[in-house]
This record gives sequence, C-alpha cells and structure tokens, in this order.
Amino acid sequence: MATKSLTINNKFFDISYEIINPMATKDIVFLHGWGSNKDIMKNVFSPYLKNFRHIYIDLPGFGKSENKYVLTTNEYAKITEEFLKLLNSSKDIIVGHSYGGKVATLINPKNLVLLSSAGILEEKPLDVKIKIFFAKFLNFFGLKNITKRFRSKDVNSMSENMYLTFKNVVNEDFFQEFSNFTNNALIFWGKNDVATSLKSGETIANLIKKSSFISYDGDHYFFVKNAKDITTRIENGIC
Repeated sequence: MATKSLTINNKFFDISYEIINPMATKDIVFLHGWGSNKDIMKNVFSPYLKNFRHIYIDLPGFGKSENKYVLTTNEYAKITEEFLKLLNSSKDIIVGHSYGGKVATLINPKNLVLLSSAGILEEKPLDVKIKIFFAKFLNFFGLKNITKRFRSKDVNSMSENMYLTFKNVVNEDFFQEFSNFTNNALIFWGKNDVATSLKSGETIANLIKKSSFISYDGDHYFFVKNAKDITTRIENGIC
C-alpha cells in the first residue's frame, strides 16, 4: 500500500492505493462502490489480467483515504483523474463498481467497465419515502438532531461531511452522462441485485451505444464469484 498527495480546488487529499503487476505496460484502474474500499476489488481481481498493471484506489472518505470535505461526483472524478496523472497512467480501462461506475463514466476512459453501476434513479420503497418525508418535515422546523433517527445504521456511521457528500450523490440521475458516453463499454450485472436493479443495467446498456451487456446469477457483489469470466471478457472486449 502507498499514498500520493494532491490538491484540487484548494482541497488537499492523501490517496491510498496499491499497484499489482507494476512492470506491465497496460493499465487497468479499479474504483470501488460507496461504503467499500480498494481491498474488495483487489482480492477479487488481482489473480487475473496478468498482462495489465492493476491500480486499486481508495476514493476519498473510504478505506485508508481520508476526506475532510463535502464532495460531489464531479469532484471525485477530477480527483481520480489528477491522481492517475501522478502515476503516469492512461485512461485505457477503468472498472467501476456501483458508485465507482459513475465516477468512471465521468472520467471518460477508452474502455469503460461497469459492475452493477449506480446512476439510474429507481422508485424508492414506501417505507423509505415515508422516512424522507418526515426527515424533511422536521428539517423545515430546524429539528435536525431528531432527523438523525431516520437515517440508516450505515448512514449514521458516516462523518457529517461524508453524510452531506452522500446526500449530494445518492439521487443523481446519470441518464445524460451514460447517453453521452461514446467509447467502448462492457457492462456486467447481478440478476438478483436489489441495490441497482437488473432493469437499470439494461437501461444503461441501451443508453451507451457501443456497449455489451451480460448478467450473472448473484446480487450486488455478483463479480466475486464470476471474476474469471468477467476478466476473460474484458481481455477479449477492450479496444
């Protein structure tokens, strides 16, 4: 594990990362999802793609990369692009899982690999809608401390700046961003994913003109058991 420091818009970041196969001449970058870290991606994919230099990154606020700021997805993309410049890395192949898929799309790589990417707004369950309604109602009357009771356990464990960052990014509609992506895309999905539905994957595949789509048995982390097939398809499908 190593770190590199960078500054974007007067915001300072120490980015934790790890490189596998450092002597390889072609790069593949892995971006994890919200609440995750680079180790999950590394543990799954490092045994494969031996001809590539693997770059695993902890996005700011996750894993061993600290974050003191309220960020947007556009800022996450700019931070990641600047970090890749520090490693003299190309943008040939970027793999993004869940939230990392949105960041990867904005970076506009030559080959985009999406694993159950976030970015398509889906209908919220009724209980979630009710919680949101009461939270907004209480916020209107300045009762912010009470609204914390309506947050999920995962959200409650976040620092305040990461909670505000989460609010910035959770309801983003990437319909236009996917439509505007004109490079090569490989899209992989879990058939039983309840975090980002199979229908969302099919929608993204329809929006990105130069894309291929394949689904596997499994949930949001379907790629853990299907890494060998996915990496073979990446090797055969990149341009």
